[in-house]
Amino acid sequence: MSKVKAHSLFTDFDIDLFKSGKHYRLYEKLGSHLIEVDGEKGVYFAVWAPSAKSVSVVGDFNYWLEGDHRLNVRWDSSGIWEGFIPGLDQGTLYKYKIRSNNNDVVTEKADPFARLCETPPNTASVVWQSDYKWKDKKWMGYRKEKNGLDRPYSVYEVHLGSWKRKGDNNFMSYLDLADDLVEYVKEMGYTHVEFMPIMEFPYDPSWGYQLTGYFAPTSRFGKPEDFKVLVDKFHQNDIGVILDWVPSHFPEDAHGLGYFDGSHLYEHPDRRRGYHPDWKSLIFNYGRNEVRAFLISNALFWLDQFHVDGLRVDAVASMLYLDYSREEGEWEPNMFGNNENLEAISFIRELNEEIYRNFEGVQTIAEESTAFTGVSRPVYLGGLGFGMKWMMGWMHDTLEYFKKEPIYRKHHQNDITFSMTYAFTENFMLPFSHDEVVYGKQSLLYRMPGDEWQRFANLRLLFGYMFTHPGTNLMFMGAEFGQSSEWNFQQSLDWHLTQYDFHSGVQELVKDLNALYRTSPALYEKQFSSEGFEWIDYGDHENSVLTYIRKGHDKKNDLVIACNFTPVPREDYRMGVPKATKYKEIFNSDGQKYGGSGIANSEIKTTRTPWHGRKNSVVVTIPPLSVIILQ
Repeated sequence: MSKVKAHSLFTDFDIDLFKSGKHYRLYEKLGSHLIEVDGEKGVYFAVWAPSAKSVSVVGDFNYWLEGDHRLNVRWDSSGIWEGFIPGLDQGTLYKYKIRSNNNDVVTEKADPFARLCETPPNTASVVWQSDYKWKDKKWMGYRKEKNGLDRPYSVYEVHLGSWKRKGDNNFMSYLDLADDLVEYVKEMGYTHVEFMPIMEFPYDPSWGYQLTGYFAPTSRFGKPEDFKVLVDKFHQNDIGVILDWVPSHFPEDAHGLGYFDGSHLYEHPDRRRGYHPDWKSLIFNYGRNEVRAFLISNALFWLDQFHVDGLRVDAVASMLYLDYSREEGEWEPNMFGNNENLEAISFIRELNEEIYRNFEGVQTIAEESTAFTGVSRPVYLGGLGFGMKWMMGWMHDTLEYFKKEPIYRKHHQNDITFSMTYAFTENFMLPFSHDEVVYGKQSLLYRMPGDEWQRFANLRLLFGYMFTHPGTNLMFMGAEFGQSSEWNFQQSLDWHLTQYDFHSGVQELVKDLNALYRTSPALYEKQFSSEGFEWIDYGDHENSVLTYIRKGHDKKNDLVIACNFTPVPREDYRMGVPKATKYKEIFNSDGQKYGGSGIANSEIKTTRTPWHGRKNSVVVTIPPLSVIILQ
């Protein structure tokens, strides 16, 4: 006999919104909720399972036996099963045992809306209500000024499980990280931190990209309120928090979303559109209203409940194209006969519209590698509505160029200048992400050619060039001190390297570049506009030198940048400058404190010598494999 009492948190209006795909706060209704009914405390459960014949809540309170606690199906054809179980409390373990109308299939599923999951490899959901008092009112009040597209955006990408370990290779907790990581990111001068997925995931080697608990921060590092402490602490130190978010695919694990109620509930029923051959995972059915509401509710959940400042949306290209990673015959064109996934495109637009409508001062960032137009243009202008897009082409071309021996670089000058032909077609973020330091690609340091000195000089030059190129930037943890081995998610970064001069020199350089970026309006005010950039000379192939100007609103803040991509110092190098005034060298990646040779420019006089089509010019020394910045 059922010990479930009839109760509902849904109004008829909720149900109408849900069915039409317009309920964007489903986490307030579906899932498990600690409530009181007629003076009795307990837990209200609600789950969407339209193909179910019966749904039982099973858990540690009923020996995981089906039938004792059966939920009631709603009469309104919403497919929602619900009910109130008195006497249950915080910490109760549970799952849904679903008997399907489809051939009587029985599945035992974790709650898609659970706020906490058991620590993997265990897979049960946990009744949890997070009680937390935020202390970031100040940050939330001026976030839109800090987080705007005309503000400095230097992002430190972090995998929480391997940034640093403690003791016997154990994870640091959210609370440990709230001390150590926050202090480090602040000391290094980054404006934002980006976490690789922290939503619950069963399989460590997926790095978090195969999610099963979309509404639960992984319990590997602590409880949901501990994660809130971490976000809060970043905010109290004026650092924005971006989460990696994965609406593109999900794993087939038995307790996950796949074949949830014995039917293709969350995934597209056609394998050509519902299965991802690269990642051996399932693809959401973006045309189904309730699935769209689930995903948009999830995005809003992290912004609402966890005060997150931005979402970096993973694998957008795989969502946009029906033939992504598929051979001929493995995909079907859309109604217009082409390869665009129209349902996914309309979902992405709706997602971005809702995020920007509901939350002031947040950003969405697309990891998107194709030439799809308007990724970071507003929806009302026909775009996808993201705030920024990763500049994958720049990243590939730049790393390809840098791995060449300097003697050959003069033949490839076009590779390093090509990005400027399309740099302002989107709001680009320049990424050196985790993907660039795994699977035999080597660390950034070991992709640089030459002896030890040259490798480090190249790395310093790479970062100097990145920070002065238009756009915002992102750097994966470890790059900032020249991690020498590839990233290994099973262990800490090689922090012991920072005791060596070359490594600590790179770390010092990144710290100074972050400080320079934050305090130089010319580097951020017009970072997405062609008005913020001007070539002095991109054609000096023979010397492998690039010279250019970065500009903000006020001309007096303009910066002149010169990059020397060879190990030969370019002495008495003349370049045209925008005006007849005194210039001083405000940054030099060859500084001795960075591990460089210490060649510097002390006095820089402008002369009325026309050069590079300009009336005035200066003569400088550009040190070997270095970038200098003049103001």
